[in-house]
Amino acid sequence: MTHRIAILSAVLAGALLLSACANTVRGVGRDLGNTVDATGAAVRDVAE
Repeated sequence: MTHRIAILSAVLAGALLLSACANTVRGVGRDLGNTVDATGAAVRDVAE
């Protein structure tokens, strides 16, 4: 019984870590998109 609890705990901990990584990757994608937009705006401002 203790072995099953340990396995279940490990699986749940792994699921939580994976969900946290998904949120982080999504956030990095948004940050990169904002950086590209800001860089494009700065280039347009300099070109004018």
